[in-house]
Amino acid sequence: TICNVQEGDKADVDLAVAAAKRAMERKSTWRNMPADARGRLLHKVADLVERDLDYISSLDSLDNGKAYKYAVGDVEAAIALFRFYAGLADKIEGRTLACKGTDKFAYTVYEPVGVVGAITPWNFPFVLGALKLAPALAAGCSVVLKPPEQTPLSCLYYGKLTKEAGFPDGVVNIIPGYGPTAGAAITHHKDVNKVTFTGSTEVGRLIQMASGESNLKRITLELGGKSPVIVCKSANVDEAVKLAQLGAFFNMGQCCCALTRTFVHADIYDEFVKKSRDHAISLKSIFGNPFEEGVEYGPQIDKVQFDKILNYVQSGVKEGATLECGGKRLYEKGYFVEPTVFSNVKDDMKIAKEEIFGPVQAIIKFTDIDEAIDRANDTDYGLAAAVYTNDVNEANYVSHAFEAGQVWVNTILPGDVKCPFGGYKQSGIGREFGKNGVLQYLEEKTVIYGNLDKK
Repeated sequence: TICNVQEGDKADVDLAVAAAKRAMERKSTWRNMPADARGRLLHKVADLVERDLDYISSLDSLDNGKAYKYAVGDVEAAIALFRFYAGLADKIEGRTLACKGTDKFAYTVYEPVGVVGAITPWNFPFVLGALKLAPALAAGCSVVLKPPEQTPLSCLYYGKLTKEAGFPDGVVNIIPGYGPTAGAAITHHKDVNKVTFTGSTEVGRLIQMASGESNLKRITLELGGKSPVIVCKSANVDEAVKLAQLGAFFNMGQCCCALTRTFVHADIYDEFVKKSRDHAISLKSIFGNPFEEGVEYGPQIDKVQFDKILNYVQSGVKEGATLECGGKRLYEKGYFVEPTVFSNVKDDMKIAKEEIFGPVQAIIKFTDIDEAIDRANDTDYGLAAAVYTNDVNEANYVSHAFEAGQVWVNTILPGDVKCPFGGYKQSGIGREFGKNGVLQYLEEKTVIYGNLDKK
């Protein structure tokens, strides 16, 4: 146990929402603050995060189990988000519209949607808190943030940072608690105008239902995935092996856009499988204490996730896939799972269809590129996809054919704060990052002028 954290419930959410609603009143300080002043406050938060980078990174590594170097990367990404949206705050612009005739003109203006309920997951605690807070605050909204119950510590620190930065009372409210209590209170609250959520597709459905049952609040959902990578026969096999496994195993596989279905052309399949097995075995030496130098992978988040992953491994073996390596507990102490590689995987196996959220790679053979695309798209999810090839025409053809919100060509993972990210199908609604991210927190109003003095 690291520490005890107070549990918020419906009564606490009611207090937080009331404070957030007061902050959004028509004549409040926050509602009337100039956009450039909001931007300066966001820059101040970024300055404070930079000052406390080591402390915050240590919090996330201790709480989540990820390697310290990657916790630092998360915090640096959070700084970039606050900087980006700080700069965007005073660049939210409407349009002037040409109307029929000369006696009317119209323009549009963007206004904050109001009180935002933000619910974040445990796999990237601090940076995903920034992904909700920064654009919502840049838009002029107030926020009630519910951090993940498994890893609440770094998000709770946002309370200190935003207070020190000078945000008015009620603009940022943080309620630690559980999904069925605090989370449900936020999603059903009639004074919450929008909910933004990152997490499972199952909970995303509940949030949609809550919106319909309450006040039709706007929603942004970034949900689960079962992302494919297609490795073409022209690809550099050695590089593709490393990239594909990093895409599958990053953050111990606890990543919504993990590349867990690896489609490999038949001409290079056997070579790819052998090199993937050897590479995965070599990775075991860099699993361990996340604070030790050289460690790249820590333990899974908790026993529930640990047991779930091993159950999926057993399912893969039972259904006939070949377990090339891994699939067992790595150390006696801690919830470490060996990096795991399956070959001879069929599309209808559970390990090829369901989100595992662990370091498990399923390698699948294909012979025709159109066949591979159709099989890659044959899923309820559509968060991300990748293609590895040395043929630019093939890269273009495949990337346009993928049914996914973000496609990576010869690379992995979301690339920059300016790049929109979100899912097709059951992987979500809306887009985060970039200018798209701030638009999720705005309403567009049209104002039309006529001429009352017309004779």
